[in-house]
Amino acid sequence: MEEQGLQYRIVEPIGDRTLAVAESVTGGALAARIVSVPGASRYFLGGVVAYSNDLKRSALGVSDDLLREHGAVSEECALAMARGARRFAGADIALATTGIAGPEGGTESKPVGLVYVALVAPDAELCTRSVWPEGRHECVGNTVEEGLRLLYKYLTSRS
Repeated sequence: MEEQGLQYRIVEPIGDRTLAVAESVTGGALAARIVSVPGASRYFLGGVVAYSNDLKRSALGVSDDLLREHGAVSEECALAMARGARRFAGADIALATTGIAGPEGGTESKPVGLVYVALVAPDAELCTRSVWPEGRHECVGNTVEEGLRLLYKYLTSRS
């Protein structure tokens, strides 16, 4: 199998575990990268693109209190989204992305390009924070790459 990206490198270490995603800032791009690999249906169950807070609440179980206190672009929300995707899909592992791709929407405390990527599994809850202000397309691409990197690091540390 010709390796063309991190999505190919997760195939072996994921083993018999299953994966789901919850995406906001990446809008389905993370799932698209995962399913670009032949045989991804063996481990990838699916995902939810929850761009609105209403869908974060109804599909992923993100609480009103969490959204009020921390906002949709926060470590707390990313982890809650991943927990919700894992529960919703019945997956072993879930990834979630949330952030501000821009060019609008940023504030002093949450600038354009701020993203959180979370991973939730039975034995771990991890979250990364990054700021990629280069532009919307680059922010989404970098966030997808960060999600795959986080998953790969998790899988290889526990295989």
